[in-house]
Amino acid sequence: MWRKISEEKKWIIQFAVVVMLVTLIPYWIGFSRQGADWSFTGFVFGVEDGNSYIAKMLSGVSGHWLFQSPYTAYPQKGALAFLPYLLLGKLSAPPEAHIQLVVLYHVFRMLSGFLMILATYDFISVYISGENLRRLGTAIATLGGGLGWLSVFGLRGLWQNGLPLEFYSPETFGFLALFGLPHLAMARAFLLWGLTHFLSPGDEMHSGRSGVIGGLFWLGMSFFQPLTVVVGWAILGVYQMLLGLSGIVRIKNNRPFDWTIWRLSLKRVFSMVCISSPVAIYSFFAFSLDPFLQQWTGQNLILSPPIEDYLLAFGLMLPPAVLGLKGLLRRKPFEAWLVIGWVASFPFLAYAPYNLQRRLPEGVWAALAVIALSSLETMENRNHQKWLKGVLYSSFLTTLLVYLGAIITVWQPCTPLYRPKEEAKMFNFLAERASDREVVLASYGTSNALPAWAPVKTLIGHGPESVNLAAVQEQVEQFFQPDTNEAFRREVIQEFDVKYVIWGPSEQALEKYDPDHAAFLEEIYDLDGYRVFEVNMGDE
Repeated sequence: MWRKISEEKKWIIQFAVVVMLVTLIPYWIGFSRQGADWSFTGFVFGVEDGNSYIAKMLSGVSGHWLFQSPYTAYPQKGALAFLPYLLLGKLSAPPEAHIQLVVLYHVFRMLSGFLMILATYDFISVYISGENLRRLGTAIATLGGGLGWLSVFGLRGLWQNGLPLEFYSPETFGFLALFGLPHLAMARAFLLWGLTHFLSPGDEMHSGRSGVIGGLFWLGMSFFQPLTVVVGWAILGVYQMLLGLSGIVRIKNNRPFDWTIWRLSLKRVFSMVCISSPVAIYSFFAFSLDPFLQQWTGQNLILSPPIEDYLLAFGLMLPPAVLGLKGLLRRKPFEAWLVIGWVASFPFLAYAPYNLQRRLPEGVWAALAVIALSSLETMENRNHQKWLKGVLYSSFLTTLLVYLGAIITVWQPCTPLYRPKEEAKMFNFLAERASDREVVLASYGTSNALPAWAPVKTLIGHGPESVNLAAVQEQVEQFFQPDTNEAFRREVIQEFDVKYVIWGPSEQALEKYDPDHAAFLEEIYDLDGYRVFEVNMGDE
C-alpha cells in the first residue's frame, strides 16, 4: 500500500509524523522526571486549561454525555459541548484513571496535529504548484511565527500586551495548537479541508459535491470548536463578495467574466453553511439562554492585543505577501480572492465586539503564507529568491524558542506542571471515597488540579468556568482564616452543599486555621501533610 502512495504524499506523511514525534519529547521528559516526589500533570504549558480538559474526560469516565463544569458548585443543566473529550473519557476506567486519560489526550493530540499538517498541505496545494514551495509553505503555516524571537534580546517592550502572540495564541499561528490543544488542531484541519473542497475545480464543482463534502467537514469541525464554523462562514461570505466585485470591475473594463463560476460558488456556500450549521446554532442558543453558560461566557474573555502586536506577528509575511498578490491573481483568478479576502477581513474579525475576538482570526496565518509564497513562485531573480527564503525561514525562530522553553521548564519538577506525589495520593483517595460530583472545598491551585484526578466538583479552580470566581474565591479564602466565625463557615458549606474540605500545604499557606476545632468536620485522611475532612452537620 505504501508503494502506491505518491512521493509527494509520502513526504507530507513523513513530515507530519516527524513533527508530532518531536512535539512528544517535552512530554516524555515530564514523565521521566516525575520520580518519587512528583506527578507530572501531562502538560508543558497552559496547565490550568489542561487540567480542565482531563477533568472533562473524567466526566466521560463517570458516564456523562453532557458537559457540566466541575469548577463550580452552582446548578447546571448540562450542554452539548466538549463532546470529543467526554467520548475519549469513555475509553478509560478506574483505577488510575488520570494517567490513562493523559495518555489518551496525547494520542488525540498526536492524531489532531498529524491531520492538521496534512490538511494544511492540501490547502496550500490549491494555490502553489511547486512541490518544494508547498513543503516550505506547510512548514511555515504549521510551525512558523513572527518576530517574537526579538523579545529575548531585551525588546519585549515592543509588544503592547507584554508577550509575543506566538507564546500564547494558537489561533494566530498553529504550533501551539498541535503542541498542546488537540481540539483546536482538529478544528483547523477540518476548516482547511472544507475550504479545499470548496475550491475544487472542474466537474466536481459543477456537481455540487464539493459543497456537500466541505459542509460535512465543517459539521465535524463544529463538534471540536463551534466558533470556527462562524469563522468559516465569514471567510466564504467575504470571498463571495470579492469574487462578485472583481467580476463587476472586469466587465466595466470591457474584460470577460464567467458569472457561472460565481453562481456555482454561491450554491456551494449555501450547501456548506446549511450542513455545518446545526451545532453552531445550538451552541449560540445554549450559551445565550442557559444561566450558567451565560455567566461562563461573561467571564471567558479572550481579547485581541493591540494592532501593533499583530503587526509584529505578521511583519515577516507582509512584504512578500504584497509582492505575491499580483502573481496569485494572475495564476488563480478565482481562488485567489478567498485567501485575499481572508487576510483583508482580519482586522474586522480580530476586533469584532465579541468576548472571544482573538479566536476569530483562526487560520489567517495559513492564508497569509499562501500569498507570500506566491511571490516566490513568480520571482525569476535567484538572488531575490534566496533573500526572500531567508526571511521566511526566520519565521521558525520563535517557535524554536517556545519549544526549547518548554523543555527547560519541564526539566525541573515543580508546580504547576507537576503536582506533589503526596497530593496525588490524596486525590486518588478522594476518587475512591467521594461520590460523583460531590463538592470539595479547597484553595484555587488544589481546586484546579483535583477534578483531573477525582470526579468531584470544586467551588473555584478555573477562571472562565468558576461562576462568580472573585466572590467565591474570597469566601474560600475567608473560610481558612483563623478569625472567621464558625457560623460563616457553616453558611459556605450549606450554600454550596460542600461534602469535603481539604487541608494541605496550599490551604495552610492562606492562613493558619485549625480544622480540628470545627465540630462539623470529621477527619478521614491524614498522610504526608495532606488532610481531608468530611462534612458532618449533624441534625442541621
